Amino acid sequence: MVAGRGGFSLMVMRIKQYVTLVTTAAVASTAVLVLQNPAIPAEFAQAALTFGMISALAQVLRYRTGSGGSGSLSSIPVLASAAIAPHWVSVVSIAIASLVAQILARKTFVRTVFNSAQSALSLAIAIVAYESLGGQPLHNIRESGSLSLFALFLVFFLINSICVSGALGIVNGRNSWQIWRENTLGSLPYDFLSLPVILFFVWIYTQYDVVGAFVLAVPMLGLRQLYSVNWQLEQTNRELLELMVAAIEARDPYTSGHSRRVAEKAQVIARAVGLRDKEITRISAAALLHDVGKIHEVFGPILSKPGRLTPEEQVIMRTHPVKSAELAGTVTQLRDVVPLIRHHHENWDGTGYPDGLKGDSIPLGSRIIMFADTIDAMTTDRPYRAALDATAVRKELLRFRGTQFDPQICDALLRSPEYSKLFAAAVSTDAEWTEKTPDRGTVLRAAVS
Repeated sequence: MVAGRGGFSLMVMRIKQYVTLVTTAAVASTAVLVLQNPAIPAEFAQAALTFGMISALAQVLRYRTGSGGSGSLSSIPVLASAAIAPHWVSVVSIAIASLVAQILARKTFVRTVFNSAQSALSLAIAIVAYESLGGQPLHNIRESGSLSLFALFLVFFLINSICVSGALGIVNGRNSWQIWRENTLGSLPYDFLSLPVILFFVWIYTQYDVVGAFVLAVPMLGLRQLYSVNWQLEQTNRELLELMVAAIEARDPYTSGHSRRVAEKAQVIARAVGLRDKEITRISAAALLHDVGKIHEVFGPILSKPGRLTPEEQVIMRTHPVKSAELAGTVTQLRDVVPLIRHHHENWDGTGYPDGLKGDSIPLGSRIIMFADTIDAMTTDRPYRAALDATAVRKELLRFRGTQFDPQICDALLRSPEYSKLFAAAVSTDAEWTEKTPDRGTVLRAAVS
């Protein structure tokens, strides 16, 4: 998010301007369709009304997707409407359906206008592309032209994703193009799997009219419930992991919030180096669990010790990545993150632990967690020093580039606009995490978490 009152006001102004631009484009593109064919055939009006109602119902029953997001299956009836009635009345119907759904969901005025406008804009441009390639109103599925239908589908999803990514970029202070790549490129092949469903919807409507469309909508909305249940299970698993981590950190007041911050920073770094969402999620899970092995009773006396560690205690502390990996490995769904956890203290030059891996033999996720873990240590106040700022951290990262840190990740992170986000919520309280280290005088080598 844009930090500070001034930054927030600027973000609000920019998002209002953006919504105005999208709304204007939606009205203009719809007007083009009106000028091409102002008359409203009765069969078009019926199809538009039918699929508009189904779309509104699908949006009202949106399912959660995580990070405050949500999804729905409303694109299926939207594109079915466009294929049967490639006409401005379909655009208006879908815009009204979106407007009603947003009002019922009690969305803010700006969000309500934006969602309705971007739906109308995406569909209007998609219809123009469909007709430009010879697409005709589908009365029989055999009449469909594969190229025109493909264009209808592709243009709709591209315009939709571009509009949404632009808004997210403004709100979150991130590069919109990067957001689009992260959220669209990986999911677009899966979105194409809905194309047969859209064609089936068209066939049902052409064969069984309005009743058939609403009957088909029932199992479609049932599929939405499966998505919702799947998200709830994933969310529950995530919350249980965070509960376990919080219980571990409660043993030592100085570790409060450390693992969660490391997970957040790992996501930022992973985005900076261009990883996809699925891999970012995997690394974030490993980062959240990188210290779970400290729940083992052998670490209790060491974590509560106020002074410097003995050589024997240092040896014990260096076993915590192994303990963490072993504990995570007992959960079937976490086994793919075990290597990332085990090797998060391996140094690029081979001087790390527990296995002394070197260079590219260290898992990429482990190298990213190493950055996140160390940066969190540096940006947190200590009894012996204040938290470092972005400039000081940059110097330390460059100092240990090629020894402790992967030089390519280091370079990509430092030149990325994502770098500043690592300091947006830097913690500066005396009760935060401190590390039991062999040498507290060395900032980076002391990051034995």
